[in-house]
Amino acid sequence: MVTSNKDAEPLVRDFEDLRRGDVGLVGGKNSSLGEMISTLMSEGIAVPPGFATTAHAYWHYIDANKIREKIGLLVSEWQAGHATLAETGQTIRHLFLRGSWPADAAEAITSSYQKLSTKTGIENLRVAVRSSATAEDLPDASFAGQLESYLNISGKDKVLEACRRCYASLFTDRAISYRQTKGFDHMSIALSVGVQRMVRSDAWGSGVMFSIDTESGFNKIVLINAAWGLGENIVQGTVNPDEYQVFKPLLDDNKLVPIVQQKRGDKQIKMILGRSHHAPTRNVPTSKAERAALVLNNDEILHLARWGCIIEKHYGCAMDMEWAKDGITGELFIVQARPETVHSQTDAAILKTYDVKNKGRVLATGLSIGNAAVAGHLCLIEDAKDIDKFIDDSILVTGSTDPDWVPIMKRAAGIITDHGGRTSHAAIVSRELGVPAVVGTGNATYVLHTGQDVTVSCAEGDIGFVYEGISDVTTTSIDLKNLPSVRTNVMLNLANPAAAYRWWRLPADGIGLARMEFVVTNAIQVHPMALVHFGTLRDQAAKEQIETLTTGYNHKPDYFVDKLSHGLASLCATVYPKPAIIRMSDFKTNEYAGLIGGAEFEPSEENPMLGFRGASRYYSPRYMEGFALECRAIKALREDMGFVNAVVMIPFCRTVDEARRVLGVMEQNGLKRGENGLQVYVMCEIPSNVILAERFTEHFDGFSIGSNDLTQLTLGVDRDSGELAELFDEQDEAVKWMIARVIRVAREKGCKIGICGQAPSDHPEFARFLVQAGIDSISVSPDSFLAVKRHVVDSEKA
Repeated sequence: MVTSNKDAEPLVRDFEDLRRGDVGLVGGKNSSLGEMISTLMSEGIAVPPGFATTAHAYWHYIDANKIREKIGLLVSEWQAGHATLAETGQTIRHLFLRGSWPADAAEAITSSYQKLSTKTGIENLRVAVRSSATAEDLPDASFAGQLESYLNISGKDKVLEACRRCYASLFTDRAISYRQTKGFDHMSIALSVGVQRMVRSDAWGSGVMFSIDTESGFNKIVLINAAWGLGENIVQGTVNPDEYQVFKPLLDDNKLVPIVQQKRGDKQIKMILGRSHHAPTRNVPTSKAERAALVLNNDEILHLARWGCIIEKHYGCAMDMEWAKDGITGELFIVQARPETVHSQTDAAILKTYDVKNKGRVLATGLSIGNAAVAGHLCLIEDAKDIDKFIDDSILVTGSTDPDWVPIMKRAAGIITDHGGRTSHAAIVSRELGVPAVVGTGNATYVLHTGQDVTVSCAEGDIGFVYEGISDVTTTSIDLKNLPSVRTNVMLNLANPAAAYRWWRLPADGIGLARMEFVVTNAIQVHPMALVHFGTLRDQAAKEQIETLTTGYNHKPDYFVDKLSHGLASLCATVYPKPAIIRMSDFKTNEYAGLIGGAEFEPSEENPMLGFRGASRYYSPRYMEGFALECRAIKALREDMGFVNAVVMIPFCRTVDEARRVLGVMEQNGLKRGENGLQVYVMCEIPSNVILAERFTEHFDGFSIGSNDLTQLTLGVDRDSGELAELFDEQDEAVKWMIARVIRVAREKGCKIGICGQAPSDHPEFARFLVQAGIDSISVSPDSFLAVKRHVVDSEKA
């Protein structure tokens, strides 16, 4: 600790002497670094060493240069409307930059820098110099990107100059405006400067990590963004980074790899060290190899995620962290940690949902920030110097944002950017403001124009959509407090992994139906047999598409297994450890043929609804190799990732013999019923499933009633026929007899039974019938959950 001769107050403190309670002395950022170095390095977390100037040093600098009264007067003049924000900020910054260091403060900083250089064994050590305000990184104030940081600083004079510039950055226009909005007294906040050994991430990569999902607040996920080079590009949103999601509850088992998602960003540029003191950093294009590769391998992803969990546990709240990998030594470091400031302020008992109807054509897509939707006029601004042209309450379109854009971001109804990931400046500020944003579109400024009517939807999962025209947007608030408990389980029907986390707060009893087809259609897009037989595929256009989609996979079928297992993992994670019942693929032949390369492998059928579908495909030479890939994906999901809550369900199983054959094929592919807790259910959607229910229970652990197909086949009514629509009735006496019988048999045999369909939410009397018949579970779409729960409560009371 280095102190002033005048009053013995500390001017500089080593990080190792700081604790998180020292926010008033060194700000949130530096106190947190000290906390981690002093308490968490023993748990294996690596933090680069350094020191911090104190608030006393800041006020000492101000008073030595006699600028305290001048700053106060300038701020008062601005608050009174006698000067503009720009004039005020520039004048105050000049006061700092023209000032001289008091001798004792300069000595304190330079001697601490020399001591740090000696400690690391590197003369004129390269350091990162970062600002840390004494009101920063509080649960309700992030100061995201408003204060300056300087990288690759070397030498005593350069360190002093960088510290002076950090002081001045406390009065950038955006920082002044933010403090005014938040009600902070400008003259009561001091600035500390952190000087930290520079991690050579310029020679590898760096990024940001959150201990929760940033959009839904799902608290079982660690979210990691990664890009090549120094981390400023991620924060500034000038690069589209890789994104990794890790499931926290399974991290304790070192044999598992619970990486739920790996998305490769294009990472078109990287920041590296500059060639001179005047330009300490510079951006250069990345190579094709770097763009095609992931920045982190699996071990590194899991290593960081485990660190994130340790830090979150220590602080007792969700955390926002920055990490860096040294390309010279190969070491990983945590370089910053602060409380997450958005979801920590949200009422977890209220679930607000948005629904978009009458959508126009899709104009652009990107990452969705938040879960809201808004319709309005566009205002395209490409340069910050033109922000005075912004029209209030319009939707801002731009390449990327930095803190200079905050004043108009506050006035925007929505935000769309070309570049940036979930931890970019545009994403952070939009999230804090509660403004829906679609970031990283790649082409918004090219395809959109000022005055255009659009709808911005962040209500459909990870992907954000920009639709042409003004759509109908409705908002629903669900109060999750005091929901009564019931005997009958109420579960969810989910298909879209990207939207699954939106529903984590619903007190559902699991997933009653997870449709594999959605993942195949949207995430994979390719017919599995076209991957298995890629070498002999005749469709050249399909081969080219497959080559593009499977970039990075040496063995084409691995692409199917990887994409399917990770897509299903998001669904299983949402309800873990409650069951997630995954229906194996149930495309009809015409739907399979529509997949890339599928036409060569599918027969043409007059009536695909009753044709080559479901269980009959799984043991057929036409599809057995494709089914093997589905089984490999389930095996990876359960055994490699650890999602043993995944339950397999077989659709459209016509006979008991077919059940035996399918279970035999599954066993050949490593999925044996009962082994490692694997349960196998069957869809009850054919009259034979009801008639021979007792015998089906010998081969399956549960039934799920598919009321649409069961109604169709019981009544002999084509459910797609408009002429017969009034005859298609799930509450017909014959259908109800079928349902009541299979429920009775299942209960007698100790076999689980549920139903997945819309009828219980649309018809309270049907829900009452199911409850009275003794059904174990009712599975519905998330937007129907509350209504069905109420119907079940009323039915059980009756």
